[in-house]
Amino acid sequence: MYEEIISGRKKYEFRKSIFKREDINKMYIYSSSPVKKIIAIVDIDGILSDSPQELWEQCHEDAGISEREFFSYFKNSDTGYAIKISNVQEFSTPIDPYFVDEDFRPPQSFYYLSMSYLQNCLNYQNTDINYEHGMLAEQYSGYTCPK
Repeated sequence: MYEEIISGRKKYEFRKSIFKREDINKMYIYSSSPVKKIIAIVDIDGILSDSPQELWEQCHEDAGISEREFFSYFKNSDTGYAIKISNVQEFSTPIDPYFVDEDFRPPQSFYYLSMSYLQNCLNYQNTDINYEHGMLAEQYSGYTCPK
């Protein structure tokens, strides 16, 4: 349900695990079937780490998902992460990662994406974005989350 992210109603992205690199400040949203393209880029404004109960208490107003969906996702998890997102930039034309790399594999979890790779994708759209590093997450099943 990437519409919640695009509209600004979803301001947190929830994860059971978090990426290891500390230089990540952008996150690219990949939409799986039937789109199969990178649809947006967002800023990462911080990461909360806590129990699912505490995360829900702190983030539920901007979660963009129901309480049932949230706790179903975190079932059997003692710790969760809430990535605070802002500055959502939806691409007017979704980026086809297969255009640059026919061996592209959709992310199964976090997928580090170099900006040169993304810039190659953007070049055919005459778009310019100058970010150093990003992380790609897959959008499916009602909200953006890794497999």
